[in-house]
Amino acid sequence: MTPLLPLHELVAAAHSPFHADGSPAPEVVPTQAAFLAANGIRTVFITGSTGESHSLTCDERLALYDAWAAAAPAHGLSVIGHVGSNCLEDSKILARRAQDLGFTAISALAPSYFKPASLSALIDTCAAIAAAAPATPFYYYDIPVLTGVAFPMEKFLAEAPSRIPNLAGIKFTNPDLVSYRCSLDVAGEKLDLPWGVDEMLVAALATGARGGVGSTYNWCPQLYFDLIAAFHRGDLAEARRLQSVSIAMIDAIAATGFLGTAKALMARLGVPVGPARLPLGNPTDQQVDDLLGKLDAIGFSAWGARVPQLAAR
Repeated sequence: MTPLLPLHELVAAAHSPFHADGSPAPEVVPTQAAFLAANGIRTVFITGSTGESHSLTCDERLALYDAWAAAAPAHGLSVIGHVGSNCLEDSKILARRAQDLGFTAISALAPSYFKPASLSALIDTCAAIAAAAPATPFYYYDIPVLTGVAFPMEKFLAEAPSRIPNLAGIKFTNPDLVSYRCSLDVAGEKLDLPWGVDEMLVAALATGARGGVGSTYNWCPQLYFDLIAAFHRGDLAEARRLQSVSIAMIDAIAATGFLGTAKALMARLGVPVGPARLPLGNPTDQQVDDLLGKLDAIGFSAWGARVPQLAAR
């Protein structure tokens, strides 16, 4: 796979596909890959938060790695493998497989049960994972709302490079724009900080973002391509309008549980990624029908991928 670093683009955080009974469905990955590539995506981030990483066994994640490694090249996609886990040894196994498969990069969020008690401990943890795949760029995945681990990322970037030789940057899923700006100042052109809060993309672009990793890029990438284009041509009113559309769509999906409902939406678009696993919930068919009506009223038909298939079940 051709490396696309730095990630100055939209990266889709892919869903992990399951059968109706919750068992893994890696055979769906080629359909996902074809769908995303057809809608302008060039890089996928797999088995992350959107991919329900903490609800997957290590073996299940490895099977998805293998499936994406087989499917992605045929569609011109590069793959970033999320390798974070509460078990550091599992993270190392995943990192080694990702490197063996030629993934573009790996990424890891912080352990969230036994949490690193200091910034130094967090860097040590990341260094141990990154060392298992020394030839593969490593991104720390900062998502404090889910991990409960919150350290100043600008300090991480100042200290980590000397201890993590293959550090590429941070997947910054943290709404703290002050910390993001400070982190960009430290990173300069040496490190990459793709943004990870889809609802705040305009604000991140204004702060200095040049790319993003997000779940909504699965089902509505054109909205964000248009938003970015409007921002760069100086049409801030249009960029803000499109961000408001994004927020309204995300709120509509989140009303019945964001991840399960987003997966149901993908199924209506022809990509049968199945339900979300417990402890997450899933919407009823009627709730999905109602959602499609709400999305149409918001304007989904203008930007949603493969809209003519929305009515099919």
